Order: sequence, then structure tokens, then C-alpha cells
Amino acid sequence: MTTSDTAPERGGLGRVVTAALIGATIEWYDFFLYGVVAGIVLNKLYFPADDPLVSTLLAYSTFAVGFVTRPLGGVIFGHFGDRIGRKSMLVITLMLMGVATFLIGLVPTYAQIGVAAPVLLLILRIVQGIGLGGEWGGAVLMAFEYAPPEKRGLYASIPQIGLALGLCIASGVVAGLSYGLTDEQFLSWGWRLAFLLSAVLVAVGAYIRLNVMETPEFARVKETNREAAIPFVSMIRDFPGNVVAGMGARTIDGVFFNIFAVFSIGYLTGTVQVPRTQALLGVTSAALLLCVTIPIAGWLSDRLGRTRVYAWGSVLTGFSAFPAFWIFLNSGGSIGAIWLALIVPFGIFYASVYGPEAALFSELFPARVRYTGISFVYQFSGIFASGLTPIVATALLQYSGADRPWLVCAYCALAGLVSAASAIWIGRATRRPLAGDPGALDAKPALVAPTTRRMLHNSARS
Repeated sequence: MTTSDTAPERGGLGRVVTAALIGATIEWYDFFLYGVVAGIVLNKLYFPADDPLVSTLLAYSTFAVGFVTRPLGGVIFGHFGDRIGRKSMLVITLMLMGVATFLIGLVPTYAQIGVAAPVLLLILRIVQGIGLGGEWGGAVLMAFEYAPPEKRGLYASIPQIGLALGLCIASGVVAGLSYGLTDEQFLSWGWRLAFLLSAVLVAVGAYIRLNVMETPEFARVKETNREAAIPFVSMIRDFPGNVVAGMGARTIDGVFFNIFAVFSIGYLTGTVQVPRTQALLGVTSAALLLCVTIPIAGWLSDRLGRTRVYAWGSVLTGFSAFPAFWIFLNSGGSIGAIWLALIVPFGIFYASVYGPEAALFSELFPARVRYTGISFVYQFSGIFASGLTPIVATALLQYSGADRPWLVCAYCALAGLVSAASAIWIGRATRRPLAGDPGALDAKPALVAPTTRRMLHNSARS
């Protein structure tokens, strides 16, 4: 493809990035809305039990199911995204998530239909997980593959803002409903409005995504007939080390996010006795700040190096849990102090990980298996790093005592060390471009076996 061919595509970069961001925001809103209400609504209406702890664990278990099914969505949509194209899959995943979220808002409670209520929630949560499993990889690739190589950290980080916006809107909508309604109204029907809103958001997102073009990198792969026959098999066979390193690097993202965006709401309202609305507004404020700090971190990764920013960010993020929880316990009821303990670690430190992450993972794989590769790395590691974290944190808190959350903090710190080590591993092993793939001439082969490199090099020469 010539320079003249790519110029119009570059000119459409802003439109593509906007479409990726808006779609990602809607998808994350749909997904996190469940997490926001799991510990304050669903545990009461769908998982009744004599012990409130049991109810909360059951509610968080269905939250975790969404993470378990995300790898399946990543493999399915990654396969077709690497075979057919990124754009088509992004429209399908958006519709899938939207329908499931809307229907969650219509499910009767346990008191109305008995055990069928949590079963229906479980099924819809599975559908949500499959949809989001294919969404994240496609959204970041639209931005990454359109962007000039020297600005990929910045542009790939913009769809990442969708996580912050989605969480902000989800927690903000729930906080607004919680503030404007009585507890009885909120538990009876108010919380459902947040799920039903998804129908409007999805219609807007689908319209925008239908009006973008396929990425230039994947177009080059299609033109040269270099698509992988079965992308998942090619990924596992040719890049096993990349997969392992990527999943290790992902650990702090999943653990820290779910501690501060999901677990902390239940902890603050239950143990610290912070009003529900104030806890939700604190998380919302941190999410708003992330909208600014995520692209800054992506830009810094272009300037200072992807792995350097990610490794230091992982350590800083993980260990910031200790002072944050200390402030939670010793705030003396000060909402300002509690908000500060949420906003600084979650709104600033966490961005140093989440900002560079999309470009870091995208550079692990060539274009012919990239959708599958980054989706699987992100989603499969999410089972352990994200889906199980609220359950693990709740169990650790039960073991140590509600006024001694230091095992939860140590869990965050350990995740930070694992991710930092993985990022350093990636940085030291990432040296040469992947050969033999016209769609990924500037991608880097972390941890590829020497025999595979020779095979790729010989393939390129032939």
C-alpha cells in the first residue's frame, strides 16, 4: 500500500479513535454496572441468605462468571476479527452486550420467581462476558493499527479511557438514582433504570461504528493473503512466551481495579460506614481523573518506553493500597480524606499501568493473530486477576478481620511485583521486529523461541 493510499486512512484517525472510545465506553458501562450493584442490590434481591457475607459472596460469584466467559468471547471474536476484519466484530459485540444488559434490568427478583431469578442473571452475565471478551481487543486495535508508530501508546490509550468513562457513568448513574430515590424505591425499581438505559447508548454506539473503515494494517494482511487459518492455534504455537508474559503483566490491572472499583464500595459502606452515595461518588471522581491521566501515561510510554513506564507503574500502583486502606480506617469519618485515598491511587497511579497496556500487548503479536492474541491475554488473565479478586479480597478480610485489611493490601502489592517482573521480562526479550508479516512490520517478538525466529526469518526471505 502506498503513502497516498494511507493518507486518507490517517486523516480518518480521529473518527476511528472516537468510534473506538465511544463503543468501549458503552461496553464497559454495561459490564461494570453489574459490579457496581452486585454488593448493594443484587445480594439482597437475588441471593438471599441468613448471613450477609454469604449473600455478598454469591453476588460476586456471578460477577466473576462474566470474567470466566470473556476468554471464550476473545477467542471467538478474535478468530473472526483476524480472519474477516476488526470492524464487523465490534458492531456484533456491542449489540450482544447491550441486549444482555437491557434484559438484566427486566429480570424478576428471587421473591417473585424463586431460583429462576439468579439463574437468569447468570445466563445474561455469561452473554455479557462473551460480548466484552471480543470488544476490548477490537477497540484498542482500531486505534493502535491506525496510529503512526511513534504515537501508538497515546492513541491506543484513548479507547482505554472507555473503562474510566464506563465506570464513571455506571457508578454516577447508580449514585444519582441512590441520591434521588428512597432506599425502598431504589431497591424496588430504581436500580433497573441504569440497566434499561443501555438500549439508548448501544443504538448510538452502533451507528457510529458502522461508519468507520477497516484498519490499514489488517487491510495489508488481507491483500497479501497472510491471514492465519486458525489464529488461536498460530498464537499458541508461535508465541507461547508472549502469551505468558502478557498475562503476567496484566495481573496488577485486574487486581487493583477490582479492589478499588468494586470491593472498596462494599468495604466503605459496610466496614467504614460511609454513606453509599458518598462511596460511589468517590469512585466516580477517581474515574473522571483517569480520563485525563490515562492518555498522559500512554504518551509517556511513547517517550520513555512502554515497559519502563509499565514496570514502575505496577510497583507504585500495587503498594499504594497500604496507605489508601490506612486512610479508610483512620479517616475519622472525613469524606474528603476517603475520597483522597480513592482518587490518588486509582485516579493517578493506576493510569500508569492502564494507559500503556493496550500498546504493550498489541506489540506482542503480528497483525495476522493480533486480535486473538491480545484478547486472549487480556481476557484469560482476567479470570484470575479480575473475576476472582472481589471473592479473594472478601475471604482475606474475613480471615484477618474487617479492621485489619492488610492481607488485601499485600495481595495488591504482590500483583504489582508480578506485573513489574513480567514487564521487565518483556522489555529484555523484545529486540527485533517480527518478520514475515506485512501487517506488523514494527511489532516486536517478546520471548519467541530462536527456532521460531529462524522460521519467520526464512519465511520473510522466501
